[in-house]
Amino acid sequence: MAESKSGLTYRDAGVDINAGESLVDAIKPIAKATRRSGCMDELGGFGALFQIPAGYKEPILVSGTDGVGTKLRLAIDSGIHDTIGIDLVAMCANDILVQGAEPLFFLDYFATGKLDVHTAAGIVSGIGEGCKLAGAALIGGETAEMPGMYADGDYDLAGFCVGVVEKSNIIDGTEVSEGDVLVALSSSGPHSNGYSLIRKVIEVSNTDLQQPFGGTTLARALLEPTRIYVKPVLNLLKAEPIHALAHITGGGLSGNISRVIPDGLCAIVERASWELPDIFKWIQKNGNINDDEMLNTFNCGMGMVLVVAAKDAPAVVKNLEDQGEKVWLAGRIDKAKAGSERVRII
Repeated sequence: MAESKSGLTYRDAGVDINAGESLVDAIKPIAKATRRSGCMDELGGFGALFQIPAGYKEPILVSGTDGVGTKLRLAIDSGIHDTIGIDLVAMCANDILVQGAEPLFFLDYFATGKLDVHTAAGIVSGIGEGCKLAGAALIGGETAEMPGMYADGDYDLAGFCVGVVEKSNIIDGTEVSEGDVLVALSSSGPHSNGYSLIRKVIEVSNTDLQQPFGGTTLARALLEPTRIYVKPVLNLLKAEPIHALAHITGGGLSGNISRVIPDGLCAIVERASWELPDIFKWIQKNGNINDDEMLNTFNCGMGMVLVVAAKDAPAVVKNLEDQGEKVWLAGRIDKAKAGSERVRII
């Protein structure tokens, strides 16, 4: 191999292998704290092994991948990195929960121009916390230091979650019927959607993100991590039948509830059934945003919507309330009129 006259190293090119190894050392105890049944090896291998838990007759794997959108920009600009990892897990785990899946394991992708071990470790600690809340093991991931690809201090995140559901217990919306009711689970805020609009509101209103808001700062309120609904919903599924679940993400209430409503039916969401939380009132007022735009962009306080038989609704509500959830009846399922939308908010 020919020697370079300049004696260049990988570090000269902007990649610090030692920093990467230091980050792996910081991640190992975080990952270890998320271990669960099925884990077969330690972090650091080329691939991660996981055994499907015993007890499933016809196990079906369910996978999901996602990011946190431009909420990441707000986190970077605010210097608040310890909660964005929870968002990353939540977006993936809540998605596979919709089909009744129990999350098994999670992998993350972290990319940056120059690796800051302290910042990255804070992000991964959030991922570890999210994995605990979802009951998923953090079994691997990728840290990519890519000089010239990102501005100083910038980074990107992506997550990947795999879960399992008994084939006979898959929730796919086919059981949804006229007369069913909608049960809403409260959100913690905008979760991880609509942040391009939120950032525009901040820009046009010339807002100071450090101003007090509800016992914290506005920045912290806007960065409140996405609720992870896995444990309360899986507990509920052991006791009560659920016809459909909708994770309210990009596209708001109409865009997500419609994904689980069969042809010929329409979900009627009753606007009077809940009050818009304060953080959404702030967004709407400071952006002069009309109601339809709010409902088509944000979850507006509903993070997850369940469709259940009317006779089961009281037991479903009690079960979730007993687990500490804020929950309410938000509407019903009707026959769809010709040419009508699959979701109507009245």
